[in-house]
Amino acid sequence: MKTSTLPVNTDVLETFQTSLGKNEQIEFWGNIPFILLHVGCIPVLWCGVTPAAFVLFLVTLIPRMFGLTGGYHRYFSHRSYKTSRAFQFALAVLGCSAFQKDPLWWAAHHRHHHRYADTKLDTHPPSQRGFFWAHMGWVMCKKNANLKPDDLVPDFMRYPELVYLNRHQKVVPLTFLAFMALLSYGLAYFFPGLQTSGLQFLVWGFSISTVFLHHVTFCVNSFAHIAGSRRFETKDTSRNNLWVALLTMGEGWHNNHHRFPSSERQGFYWWELDMTHLILKTLSWFGLVWDLKVPPAEVYEEAKRRVTRGA
Repeated sequence: MKTSTLPVNTDVLETFQTSLGKNEQIEFWGNIPFILLHVGCIPVLWCGVTPAAFVLFLVTLIPRMFGLTGGYHRYFSHRSYKTSRAFQFALAVLGCSAFQKDPLWWAAHHRHHHRYADTKLDTHPPSQRGFFWAHMGWVMCKKNANLKPDDLVPDFMRYPELVYLNRHQKVVPLTFLAFMALLSYGLAYFFPGLQTSGLQFLVWGFSISTVFLHHVTFCVNSFAHIAGSRRFETKDTSRNNLWVALLTMGEGWHNNHHRFPSSERQGFYWWELDMTHLILKTLSWFGLVWDLKVPPAEVYEEAKRRVTRGA
């Protein structure tokens, strides 16, 4: 069974394909902000952790994780459900606060990945380029980092607010950083009973939260194409990985996802925990999202046949 193909300008896609492998060196200067994010975690060695700091870590991690999994991935990349223009923008801003650029850039790369998964034309195939490149090397490459998504995501280019986020990628992240600095030192000053400091709050609520968010989502491109089980015989190396699924709110059911990318739920069965799906399902009860796509019956039948054959 064929799955739906999202709109893309094939002429631009062909140009992008032929440039793969050229000028893909990892550069230093362009990655200074990415490096500084990691350096910002070092003060934890002397500021330590308190229950309040760990709670702030979770509070800043989970919503931004959903901005990537429910927003950048399942909505902007695959359009696996529908929503209003206002909530679409809210998802975009939430995703931008995760410091993984903007939804147009993210979706453009991801749609290309699905068209050429684990081939030489893929941007981050571990089987072709190695683990480090698949995990983070590809995003540290200037050519990939500076991708112009205009013709790769034409369905979203008609929204000026999304184009603004793409053309001004630093606005939301820097605003979030300023907000976290004010919040961290404000909480420490006005609530001394929390027995923490502004630096500790900032390290856990911003630096560690953001770096953790980066690397667990990167694991979908690396570990989820190397380790795990394969329910479906897809043309790529995608795998279902429980640990990646737990860390990424459901994104680790990657073999399921590559079998039917347009499905909103990636845990196809009740025992495959998919927190992103549960959140979207809850939002649908309040009318914020609707038309959540599900795998067709024939996908489940295919899974049953493979179990019967002992595959």
